[in-house]
Amino acid sequence: MMGVYVIEALKFISYGHVNYWARDARRKITELKTQVTDLAKKTCDPKQFWDLKDELSMHQMAAQYPANLTLSNIYYFMAAPTLCYEFKFPRLLRIRKHFLIKRTVELIFLSFLIAALVQQWVVPTVRNSMKPLSEMEYSRCLERLLKLAIPNHLIWLLFFYTFFHSFLNLIAELLRFADREFYRDFWNAETIGYFWKSWNIPVHRFAVRHIYSPMMRNNFSKMSAFFVVFFVSAFFHEYLVSVPLKIFRLWSYYGMMGQIPLSIITDKVVRGGRTGNIIVWLSLIVGQPLAILMYGHDWYILNFGVSAVQNQTVGI
Repeated sequence: MMGVYVIEALKFISYGHVNYWARDARRKITELKTQVTDLAKKTCDPKQFWDLKDELSMHQMAAQYPANLTLSNIYYFMAAPTLCYEFKFPRLLRIRKHFLIKRTVELIFLSFLIAALVQQWVVPTVRNSMKPLSEMEYSRCLERLLKLAIPNHLIWLLFFYTFFHSFLNLIAELLRFADREFYRDFWNAETIGYFWKSWNIPVHRFAVRHIYSPMMRNNFSKMSAFFVVFFVSAFFHEYLVSVPLKIFRLWSYYGMMGQIPLSIITDKVVRGGRTGNIIVWLSLIVGQPLAILMYGHDWYILNFGVSAVQNQTVGI
């Protein structure tokens, strides 16, 4: 439910931004038409004239506004597998039944598989890690971390395929939505920056269109815009974890903000290559189970107390 709320909230932001830009474009078109008419009647610098024509052509989207403000238009956007609003989305001519059935079977089977792996592999490992974490036995903590890294990474890959390939393609097929670029070759990422640009294309496009580019247009530095993008992402990551668990520990927030110096290292120090790709995968393989153990430990302490955890009496 929290994920649905966040997705729909981001869609409303995009819907509001694009329609605001359209209204502003209509005003600029009126002004530019007046200027072009005045310049055409006078002897003027040709470059100035063509600059105005280029400016005018950049705002042709205003011709669609306000005819797009209909219930069917916004309902379609709310259901479409994208976070960025457009006046007209690319559409398929028909729904492919074979493709739809295949994605449905994948979604059902992989969802049950993920649930089974979590219950049978991840939950027992997390529970058995509580006592070493509370007593700060570093060797056993490291052993539990590495033991959890294997199932966690397998489940993460299964979740990626289930959501970004099976589920989003299923929704897109039902809506005849033709833009199917939900991810790129993130597994080949040689830098942290490329990984975040390629593994979740809908979120990346939203961040560039509605956070990064507006800041750049308002004369913020690239580093400032880059920092704000990761800050917003870190906020929502923490929001989606802390609220359901009813704890506030910021482990997910710190993990996301830690991607900024790691991105600088892979970009400027190791300069990508095989070493950069290894760093990207290690950050996923080690970082995620570490955050899971931290949240698990804090949740058990909050709900059962230190003594119950140290005595290994919690669900073992």
